[in-house]
Amino acid sequence: MMWGKREKQKMNNLFEEKLELKSKILIEDTPQKQEYSLEEIKNKVILGDAFKVLRKIEKEVFDMVFIDPPYFLQLPNKELKRWRVKTVVEGVNDEWDKFSSFHEYDNFITMLLTEVKRVMKPTATIWVIATYHSIFRIGKIMQDLGFWILNDVIWVKTNPMPNWLGVRFTNATETLIWAVKDKSVKKYTFNKEYAKKFGIGKIGANVWTLPICLGAERLKDEKGKKLHSTQKPIELLKRVILTSTNEGDLILDPVAGTGTTGYVAHILKRNFVMIEINQKYVNGILERFKYSHLLS
Repeated sequence: MMWGKREKQKMNNLFEEKLELKSKILIEDTPQKQEYSLEEIKNKVILGDAFKVLRKIEKEVFDMVFIDPPYFLQLPNKELKRWRVKTVVEGVNDEWDKFSSFHEYDNFITMLLTEVKRVMKPTATIWVIATYHSIFRIGKIMQDLGFWILNDVIWVKTNPMPNWLGVRFTNATETLIWAVKDKSVKKYTFNKEYAKKFGIGKIGANVWTLPICLGAERLKDEKGKKLHSTQKPIELLKRVILTSTNEGDLILDPVAGTGTTGYVAHILKRNFVMIEINQKYVNGILERFKYSHLLS
């Protein structure tokens, strides 16, 4: 296929826009970099190891933290197929969700929460989401580290993954733990008007009903397959951010995946810092921000 001048110019413009966006919001962490100032990392995605990056950030700077960690689903090392049509189920089979034992997983979560706690402001809150496979372990670790749990919020999925084998209940929920650094924290942000809007009836109950991420919202790779196996829906992060932060607050996501936290934070006029070690997910984040007003 022969391209004319117009097509070549269009491709050059897209390439230049991508380079400009990359220079605007992406930081690639290096061993030589010893510390980050707050202004240096505000509204940036940092490509790097969360444990190493967090140690380079000054203490007590974030108003809220959202963590969507590996769930450690403990899936068998084989393809899961639908029992009638025999097509492969695209579940969570990523290397980042594999651990050799509960002990290794617990150490990972403990290290992450320890580093995160240091960079939280005294009145900051933290959200952690997981399934039944790990949320109870995470809750115990949080309590052992001194966090004070304010609520659990149950996300009821209107379109959960089907239960193909029919040997147990369909897993249609995930649990979010909402907590502060310790029991003494009082003046944390809670916007009760949004809690009433999102909950059941008029009481702002701790149950959110919304679908999983599908359709145009789901990021795809070059083969048309979903880029991230557990991409969270925009609506979920919207509820988290509106109920627990104010405009201008600074939000941290240390395992950002495809960047839903920062994307929604930007739309809602909050600031963000995202850390992600996987290059393909960072590329997805850049793609999401390509047409945003972040460049203005």
